[in-house]
Amino acid sequence: MSNTASKKTLIIMVAVFVLPVVLAKLALENDWFTKGATNKGQLLSPTIDMGALLDDADPKWRLLYVMPDECDAVCENALFSINQVWLALGKESDRAQALVVTTSSSDKRAIAALREYPFVETMMVTTPTSLASSSVYIVDTQNNAMLFYEIRDDRKDAVMESRNMLADMRKLLKLSRIG
Repeated sequence: MSNTASKKTLIIMVAVFVLPVVLAKLALENDWFTKGATNKGQLLSPTIDMGALLDDADPKWRLLYVMPDECDAVCENALFSINQVWLALGKESDRAQALVVTTSSSDKRAIAALREYPFVETMMVTTPTSLASSSVYIVDTQNNAMLFYEIRDDRKDAVMESRNMLADMRKLLKLSRIG
């Protein structure tokens, strides 16, 4: 009788410790639940290598925007957003950079208007990038565009998206020791 009881105890103990591991493995492989994500922006998978564009630049976290040929409300909101997010970073702003990439066909009036944002830097490139001009991108210290935020023409929506950018930038700066 004691032999049967000890076998039963052994089976119960194995089941208690092995069964949760097996169920967790099955749940992960079969997507039985939604995986948690704390980022507010859209994750780029795979990341976009910006090394050719930013090769000589210091290792910083960047809020990058590509200036379109004609600056409309979306463009104005994007410029406002990256400036406000950079300012809101406060003491961490030295580890980040608000950057607008321009080409020869970019809106000259909007480039001139960037004087209103003294902390937003510009970079002239000869070849256009594949990045959309309706989005702001977060570029990591290794020059990989990893998150993007779709900017809308409504100012309230743009402000809400700025809050999302700020939350992600703060989190990235807190977790990163580089830049």
